[in-house]
Amino acid sequence: MPGWIKGWVLPVLLLIGWEAGSQAGWLPLDSTSRPSLVYQAALDGLKDGSILQATWQTLEAAMLGLAFATVAGVAIGIMLGLSARMESATRPTLDGLRPIPSVALIPLALMLFGFGLMLEATVVAFACFWPILLLTIAAVHGIEPRLLEVARTLELGALERLRKIILPATLGRLMIGLRLAVAISLVVAVTVEVVINPRGLGSTMMAAQQSLRSDVMYAQLIWLGLVGWLLNALTHRAVRAWPGGAGAPA
Repeated sequence: MPGWIKGWVLPVLLLIGWEAGSQAGWLPLDSTSRPSLVYQAALDGLKDGSILQATWQTLEAAMLGLAFATVAGVAIGIMLGLSARMESATRPTLDGLRPIPSVALIPLALMLFGFGLMLEATVVAFACFWPILLLTIAAVHGIEPRLLEVARTLELGALERLRKIILPATLGRLMIGLRLAVAISLVVAVTVEVVINPRGLGSTMMAAQQSLRSDVMYAQLIWLGLVGWLLNALTHRAVRAWPGGAGAPA
């Protein structure tokens, strides 16, 4: 039996048991629903576009926050990685900010931006910033010193050093950091939507739960899992395809 078929055996058995238990009355329909109803709710949500619209809103916030974090994390990480004095001076500040849970910024972001895209993207950006920053610093530290000496000997400007030496030497590890940040971005975006922001898949799942539509809630939860799996697969493929990223963890 092919390996990919073996991987589906347990999920199929669980779905069959779930359906049978619900049909027999062993599982409460109002809280567990049943696969057949969940499937129909998913079809209805895809047909009327509600699931796709909520998915776009969640991904919009996640990717915008990820873009902010990537730009800031790479830029600051390169500066700190190249300057031991600057890294030493900023270390206490970074060590003080890094342990703050990203969701703790929700009240502050709400005061600054109100409900909507920027509230969510700001919290996502804070969460994604740290793995990108730390891996960027480590990647710059790992650059062969002789390459930087050659750049100084050739009197390359800052932009030329960045383009010809620093970025090529660090992009493999940065791609791994980006993969970690992609997963974090989706988790944090949905968390903000569940907690407070009235948009995206997190908000629609909460609305379904509050209206006792467990079939809709499970349909959106399973859809969210598929979205997360697809994002992880795409970023993993990108990391493996990038020079220097073949050693990335699966």
